[in-house]
Amino acid sequence: MPKTVKELLVEIKDTTELMVDLAYSAILFDNEDIAEEVLDLEGKISDLIRQLRVVSILAGRRAEEAELVSSVLHIASAAQKIGESAGDIATLVLRGFKLPKEMINEILLESEETLVRAVVSEDSEIADRTLGEIRLHSITGMKVIAIKRGFDWIFDPDRDVKIRRGDVLFARGDISGVKDFFRLASNKEIHMESSEIKDKRLEKTVSILIEIKDLSELSVDLGYSSIIFYNEDIAQEVYYLEEKIDNLKMELLKWTLQAAKNAEGDDEIKILMSLIEIAYSSEVIADAAKDIAGIVVNQLEIHPIFKTAMLESDEIIAVVEVLKGCELDGKTLGEAKVETNTGMHVLAIKRGNRWITKPRASTKIEAGDLLFVKGPKEGEKALTQLCSISLPA
Repeated sequence: MPKTVKELLVEIKDTTELMVDLAYSAILFDNEDIAEEVLDLEGKISDLIRQLRVVSILAGRRAEEAELVSSVLHIASAAQKIGESAGDIATLVLRGFKLPKEMINEILLESEETLVRAVVSEDSEIADRTLGEIRLHSITGMKVIAIKRGFDWIFDPDRDVKIRRGDVLFARGDISGVKDFFRLASNKEIHMESSEIKDKRLEKTVSILIEIKDLSELSVDLGYSSIIFYNEDIAQEVYYLEEKIDNLKMELLKWTLQAAKNAEGDDEIKILMSLIEIAYSSEVIADAAKDIAGIVVNQLEIHPIFKTAMLESDEIIAVVEVLKGCELDGKTLGEAKVETNTGMHVLAIKRGNRWITKPRASTKIEAGDLLFVKGPKEGEKALTQLCSISLPA
């Protein structure tokens, strides 16, 4: 049975987001199996977009319908660009490009959202339970994106997948949830320690790369947010981020070329090439986000089916108001541990007429704030409760 426009949109968005997560996992954990999956998904995306074009053409019989359909195809093309960039990052692994351990540690520790790999221990409390029963994403802020079971892989596992002892879990989320994630999965304490990068020019390059990676991922989320809520302020922020990433890429190139003067041998040159390629691919992801936001900036109409589709994706984007006297009122994001406790990642905060994008752990939440968040559906309910239930006097 042919898929509907809504089903195709949901699958395209979910698949491209998974591809980005897997691509970074492949390069950071030097894993060829994950890289191969990214390339397989790239082929899947091409097929999905071909199907979407056919279904959309059949649906656009009148001029006004054709205009609405054109915005859907515009979003799909941008999503394809995101998927292709993820494929470029994954290809580095298959070509033998590797990052040194100290760089990987720095990226994992300093990124807005980190990636982890944990083995399910014999005495793990999550063994023999499904992901739906465990609700890891909601209670730790870490989403399982892949499971290695012996020689087999389960990519993008759904809530019905049962965790087994010995499974290797690959997950993405807020670094504050890493300790709880390892405690539940491996029944042990984990200490993530950074390793010093000796070459200060390379240290600067890695620092810039982390910012480029974080901002490009944020720009995609804000791009989708801008059209879900049809908000030009958010769309303009995506345009600003895209320009900032362009400037950061040029800065990264400068520091990388300076570091190349002292590079010794092909291995060090390949490290520098990897950093440039990851930065370039991340920039293309930001360009795609700008394309999505451009629909709002250019005041094009959005097909109502798009918003419906976004509410059915793996991770939804929502807005939650902070009421006076609630549990979050007056706390910083770090103190409230919003992502760890609900699984919802705060993308931006609207405070009156002012926007706070890329809020940090030190950002204080105030009554009246509108939190633009992304995460599991059950996480939205948990966050709404925290934002609305008043504490006892």
